[in-house]
Amino acid sequence: MAPAITLAADAPTLSAANTGFMLICSALVMLMTPGLAFFYGGMVRVKSTLNMLMMSFISLGIVTVLWVLYGFSMAFGTDSGSVIGWNSDWVGLSNIGLTELWDGYTIPVFVFLVFQLMFAVLTPALISGALADRVKFTAWALFIALWATVVYFPVAHWVWGSGGWAFELGVIDFAGGTAVHINAGAAALGVILVIGKRVGFKKDPMRPHSLPLVMLGAALLWFGWFGFNAGSWLGNDDGVGALMFVNTQVATAAAVLGWLAYEKIRHGAFTTLGAASGAVSGLVAITPAGGAVSPLGAIAVGAVAGVLCAMAVGLKYRFNYDDSLDVVGVHLVGGILGSLLIGFFATGKGQSDIEGLFYGGGLDQFWKQCAGVFGVLAYSLVVSAVLALLLDKTIGMRVSEDDEVAGIDQAEHAETAYDFSGAGGGAARTAAGAPVAPAESKKVDA
Repeated sequence: MAPAITLAADAPTLSAANTGFMLICSALVMLMTPGLAFFYGGMVRVKSTLNMLMMSFISLGIVTVLWVLYGFSMAFGTDSGSVIGWNSDWVGLSNIGLTELWDGYTIPVFVFLVFQLMFAVLTPALISGALADRVKFTAWALFIALWATVVYFPVAHWVWGSGGWAFELGVIDFAGGTAVHINAGAAALGVILVIGKRVGFKKDPMRPHSLPLVMLGAALLWFGWFGFNAGSWLGNDDGVGALMFVNTQVATAAAVLGWLAYEKIRHGAFTTLGAASGAVSGLVAITPAGGAVSPLGAIAVGAVAGVLCAMAVGLKYRFNYDDSLDVVGVHLVGGILGSLLIGFFATGKGQSDIEGLFYGGGLDQFWKQCAGVFGVLAYSLVVSAVLALLLDKTIGMRVSEDDEVAGIDQAEHAETAYDFSGAGGGAARTAAGAPVAPAESKKVDA
């Protein structure tokens, strides 16, 4: 996803096919944020549904504006010290030609930047699932703006920007295992350690209020993820994007089976929540690895992620941190697994000739993956916790206990997800179909 060096004689020309393909992929990735909103929205209790939806949707507004103003320049501009990029011509996107190509590729700069924008939008939205039920919406909006600026934009440069330290080290991250999922998962852990647990954590049942919404959200994520992953090759002239597409499907299917098998053995049932969560864990794990492994390797990556992520979601009860919707257990753990398994399953026949341990390449790539994984994890964890602490000490991160118990939807948005006031059988109605008061019912019936 970073620019390639080309000779003048081999300079690429604009490809209408690749340009159209990447615009479609950008739209698919955009769909993932509403899909995530439904996935998270179904997993919370009724009184938090709208807040959960809004925590994802607000990212579309905030991050888009920041990306235009300076985010794209910070992430993909000229490198400075291997930690940040900058290109003053990209500030406000006012000095980019309509047909100017992204360096080394056959698509316009505008197409690349809008594709990357959708990644930038999705990543902070992922964090929100860990904070369900208890965060002020204003504080969350400010957190997104600050976090995108000091965490996501620099990390994207490290991993994908030419000159970024992880990029130059040779860390493989095809579509965001470190930059997106480990980054978001570590941030989630940092924030929840600062803001604390929900009222009633480990005491009150906090079951999903709508499993159909969860399944709908998971399906939209799965669908959009094909654009997220296959599109990250920025074209498909050599078949690598097609390999990634296949591996995305294969790993996700294996993860669903792995999660459900663990769930049946451990808890005695196959649940819809488990199936949806297993699918997301497989999608997360194959994201960094799918361009480097074979379909058989994708099965292994997905199955391992399905089982280990299913095990990891229970750690919050053992270690007493309230990761509301298992962002740490799925995105952080899944991202780590997918990134590290490249060091074992890379075939040398996909995106590069780098081979993993099982293909005769030794552990060299594994150690590089470790550096990328734990470098991003540590930075995101610490900086996210500091940002949350600053906001908590200034404007306050949490709603009041009374508002949390009564319902954050009503307190923060003055709305509720469902209106049951007119529901129920037996309500009397006028001839025009309007409900009438009970005292008038007999008159109307007469």
